[in-house]
Amino acid sequence: MRIAILKKDKCQPRKCASECIKYCPMVQTGAETVVVGSDGKPVISEDLCEGCGICIKKCPFSAISIIGLPEELKGEEAHRYGENGFVLYGMPIPRAGRITGLLGENGIGKSTAITILAGLQVPNLGNVTAEVSWYEIIKRYSGSELQNYFDKLSKGKIRVAYKPQYVDAIPKFFEGTTYELLERTDETGESKRLIKAFELEEAMKTDIKALSGGELQRVAVIACMIRDADFYFLDEITPYLDIYQRVQVAKGIRKVLEEKAVVVVEHDLAILDMLADYVHLLYGEPGGYGVVTLPKSTNRGINEYLSGFLHAENVRIRDKPIEFSAHPPRERQEERTVFIEYDGFEKRYGEDGFLLEAKPGSIGLGEVVGIVGRNATGKSTFVKVLAGETEPTAGSISFDITLSYKPQYIKPLQGLGGRGAEPHNGELDMKVKDFIYSLKEGGLTEADVIEVLNPLGIPEIEEKSLKELSGGELQSVAIAACLCQDASLYMLDEPSAHLDVEQKVRLIKTLRRYAERREVSMMIVDHDIYLIDLLSDRLMVFNGEPGVRGEIKGSFEMREGMNLFLKELGVTFRRDESTLRPRINKIGSAKDREQKEKGQYYYL
Repeated sequence: MRIAILKKDKCQPRKCASECIKYCPMVQTGAETVVVGSDGKPVISEDLCEGCGICIKKCPFSAISIIGLPEELKGEEAHRYGENGFVLYGMPIPRAGRITGLLGENGIGKSTAITILAGLQVPNLGNVTAEVSWYEIIKRYSGSELQNYFDKLSKGKIRVAYKPQYVDAIPKFFEGTTYELLERTDETGESKRLIKAFELEEAMKTDIKALSGGELQRVAVIACMIRDADFYFLDEITPYLDIYQRVQVAKGIRKVLEEKAVVVVEHDLAILDMLADYVHLLYGEPGGYGVVTLPKSTNRGINEYLSGFLHAENVRIRDKPIEFSAHPPRERQEERTVFIEYDGFEKRYGEDGFLLEAKPGSIGLGEVVGIVGRNATGKSTFVKVLAGETEPTAGSISFDITLSYKPQYIKPLQGLGGRGAEPHNGELDMKVKDFIYSLKEGGLTEADVIEVLNPLGIPEIEEKSLKELSGGELQSVAIAACLCQDASLYMLDEPSAHLDVEQKVRLIKTLRRYAERREVSMMIVDHDIYLIDLLSDRLMVFNGEPGVRGEIKGSFEMREGMNLFLKELGVTFRRDESTLRPRINKIGSAKDREQKEKGQYYYL
């Protein structure tokens, strides 16, 4: 069995000689294996294609994929997006009183699966030429738990609540304050308790359009949770949230919805491990096809996903396992070669606004400094001052070095060029390749391509225009734009936002190797504990009162810094015995109590 995938965003028939048709052996025999469609782009017949792969090699834009699949998947199509489009095989199964996690790469079908289960999209069972009836859908899943589910869904006997992946679209559909939105949505009377638990009291009178990303994310989660529904579907709950908020949201979901059926899509493995009762893994080829596995226990499922081999399915989904290693003892601070030193400073917004107090500090040569802390305690303000993006109100910062800065929030052509780059006034339809290669005077070097562009997957999206990029793709372009600048210090604010597990691992390796090979220093602000743990040499910890005052503690060696930070959060971390990956201990568990009694919040 094989499927043919045409990536229409890459296909450019006006700029090629129709090589896919010209060189196809089956076309040369007279078979209409590849024909020109109504949109001027090729349509590949999967029945006639013999899988030779010539069209894949000859296509100048790498727009074609011919994928061989096991025969067992035939007849398991849940949904297909048009002829030669993405195919989803199988469906996750929501269960009452359980929290189901979905884990897989971006573009593998997770959001498609939950929009189908939420009744927002009717599955076509892979039939793109005719409308599929509910009778056919129910018959397809006869004998499974999904038969009863889809039967009730088709008759309107199931109440569902759904939180979308991209919460920044909410202000486009609602006008008013946070209080008005939640008051209008509350059907269970739980909003007040959740508002307090998620620390949103100060945002109640704020207009929805003025909320920060973290506030909007928490509001969206609450708005979903306070619906009186039978099934709850949450598509990514951690973007824009700090680790404290992620833990609080996970605890809130488990407490309030413990008797409901909940399905959560999540890329933060620590939070997914803490939250889900079991998981469905999704594997395949992003943008090509996705396969949903049978449910697995959360620990086993995550470990199999990281190992790259699914035992029950007997399928290898990755060439090499994603490995975690216990760090050897770090160098002590006094043994490091100091690269730069900076004086203490203060930054205040308005007369009575937020105040950040920063003590003098230093960064070592070739060192990666991780920066952690709650939202609104001044992390982004700190790096903006060091990067020269904003001026301190007391003290001064002056470096005789070149630096490159990636901001927290990314918009096309805004803040992608790093400090010192010329302002780019191109149009939003500028291609990724043109934008990236315009950043550096004299053009990119071969090392830039090998060490930055290839590992970050830029060649895969280089023909897309900036306005077409997804959140994860835009993040990758912003990181590449930052690293392709010639600098001695690189500052990246939340580089893991919108990235899936695979992309985060590639990012960690890219940044670590870049710092070591080029002997440059980095400061990384992020909320993903895996990334901070694997990447950092030392740690800066921010605390204070969010939105009011922030202060910096450190830099610390990793163990000391993480103990200080996790103690404030009230959570403990351990390493998984088989994979060494970081795991959040269940609150109140024997392991959690043991580590807290010893004062060891970070790995015994």
